[in-house]
Amino acid sequence: MKRALVMVSGGLDSTTVCYLLADQGVEVQPVFFDYGQHCAETEWAKVNEVLPDTVLRPERLNISDIFRGSSSRMITEADLWHDPVSDDDLYIPYRTMLFFAVAAARAQTLQIFSVYSGFINSNHAKEIDCSAAYMNGLDELSKGVGAVRFHLPFRDKTKADVVRQALVLKVPIGRTFSCQASSTFPCGACPNCVERLKALAEAGIT
Repeated sequence: MKRALVMVSGGLDSTTVCYLLADQGVEVQPVFFDYGQHCAETEWAKVNEVLPDTVLRPERLNISDIFRGSSSRMITEADLWHDPVSDDDLYIPYRTMLFFAVAAARAQTLQIFSVYSGFINSNHAKEIDCSAAYMNGLDELSKGVGAVRFHLPFRDKTKADVVRQALVLKVPIGRTFSCQASSTFPCGACPNCVERLKALAEAGIT
């Protein structure tokens, strides 16, 4: 049986990757990163709620000390009734690079050599290490270091494409969570929420 480690967050994209691989008969090891995000407990609860029953028990890795003291509003939650939050306020340096490095190290430790991400080339991404150019160079970065290879099945897809794929796979779309600004409920205004709402409309879900 093929094996894969999938970085999961409780959001639509990573959840759909898990459903896709499970549907293909792949043994899926989900891994969740607690990097000190204010919504960590909500995301972790969603991970345990929305993943297919056929995947392995999710692992939770605590890397929160790395971003201790960050001013990012993804770490220190804003009061959305009073505090303005811009896209720049949600920036966390090197976060994606860190995720892939930790995922590769954990995967090889478990003798798994394929790491999957639900990455989509979103225009709103502020982090340089969230760009398509960076993602396209991931395997070059890892060659000669270890046997792990990275897979981004939605790299060339739109968010609406992912929604359509999720519908086919019977992903519980409405129970996924990916808000950047609120730890308890979707704010509807952060980049992730806006992109999600637009994609649902494009896919015919209102």
